[in-house]
Amino acid sequence: MTRAKNWIGFLAAAGFCAGPVAALAQSPLSPQRIESQPLLPPPTAAPAPAAPAAATPAPAATPAAQAPAAPAVPEPVAPTGDAPSTAGAAPSTADGAPALQPKPKPKPKPKPAPPPREMALSDDPTPVLQPETFFATAKASERYANIVDAGGWPVVPGALSPGAKGPGVVALRRRLAVEGDLTGAEGAGAAWSPALTTAVKRFQFRNGLKQTGVVAGATLRAINISANVRFKQLASSAQRLAGMNFTFADKYVAVNLPSTAVDAIENGVVARRYAAIVGGPEHQSPQISAKIVAVNLNPTWTVPESIIKNEIIPKMRKQPNYLSRARIKILDSHGAEINPHAIDWNSAKAGNFTLRQDSGAGNSLGLIRIAMPNPDAVYMHDTPSRNLFANDYRFLSHGCVRVEGVYDLAAWLLRGAPGAPSGEWTRDAIQSRIAAGAREDVKLPKVVPVIWVYMTGWASADGTVHFRDDVYNVDTVGG
Repeated sequence: MTRAKNWIGFLAAAGFCAGPVAALAQSPLSPQRIESQPLLPPPTAAPAPAAPAAATPAPAATPAAQAPAAPAVPEPVAPTGDAPSTAGAAPSTADGAPALQPKPKPKPKPKPAPPPREMALSDDPTPVLQPETFFATAKASERYANIVDAGGWPVVPGALSPGAKGPGVVALRRRLAVEGDLTGAEGAGAAWSPALTTAVKRFQFRNGLKQTGVVAGATLRAINISANVRFKQLASSAQRLAGMNFTFADKYVAVNLPSTAVDAIENGVVARRYAAIVGGPEHQSPQISAKIVAVNLNPTWTVPESIIKNEIIPKMRKQPNYLSRARIKILDSHGAEINPHAIDWNSAKAGNFTLRQDSGAGNSLGLIRIAMPNPDAVYMHDTPSRNLFANDYRFLSHGCVRVEGVYDLAAWLLRGAPGAPSGEWTRDAIQSRIAAGAREDVKLPKVVPVIWVYMTGWASADGTVHFRDDVYNVDTVGG
């Protein structure tokens, strides 16, 4: 039996034939529930850590440049002849022994340029998640199952760009025609054309890549991912969406974790889209649906138990002043502060206390936290490490979602809320209130639904199919 028939049978057996999307509960493939707060930044400035390798390489992953080799130190050359000349000789001490000379410092070599950005935040006004997404994705998975049964698509042998011609262009045209980026007579030919450039850009748009029109690097890697993998991504995403339990509203927030992006949606259109940092493969962000109820200004951070045991306690054993430098207080069960030097950090009792970091610029949550109560205790927030948003690979948190434009998102959420310094909670008003230094919880005038999903393949209501990498390695349907 073909993959298409198998998958259609699954849909029919599950009763997925028509009607509105009903739910988004945790599916069997949902990432494991975790303690998911952000990493505590070091008390002193340090270079940003390198991104961990993903379980499945991201399209934008570019090999890191090798560190420059240290310059070689020349071996000393022994003088020739019976009586070496003293001209130009190194100075000696009073007893005739040669004086020690400091070695010349090698000239520092310039740092290698960072790899070019290959990923791009989508400019698609269509929300990543709509009421029609499940059915559109299930239908797309059937189409890709048929592509697999028909033999898939050809491999593009190497990098190509406008002006190219020959067998590589023939393969590229055939490849893009299978997915529908090229149609009609444009699906054949050995020469590059403006229509082919447009088709490559459309492929890049669907895969979250910069729309350069050039097939190289991440684009070449993405274009040569097999049809079978793409089918599995669509089928697995459809299965995860099948249990969806989310009430769409005129105003809601959707986070697609593989896209590392946050959609702020109003009246069915993306009003704002922000780059995000989400949980890494070892600290996966969960699939959840919740309601945003408030924006916390100058928040404190209560350190999760898992981070206390796995990170804080080992640090305190080596650096007894670590907590004071990080402005983290230790509280007992009654909320009374305890001196960290009074605790035996080698004992089992060391993990029985509450650790809370003071608010401020160095706080791990940054200066804003989006309150969205849920069983996994995760949320969206600011970060003191804003430079990490410039990375293509942004699977770096402990499970919460850091938002690059969090001030703008907060202003959008608080529109119409009372108590603003100038009558409206604009970005400037929020920054002014934060600058005052007091911790403040600003309630939304009306709760806003929020949902985090894990879609590596999905289709919009108009049938456009999108893909992102399965960094969590959970796409198993059809395998």
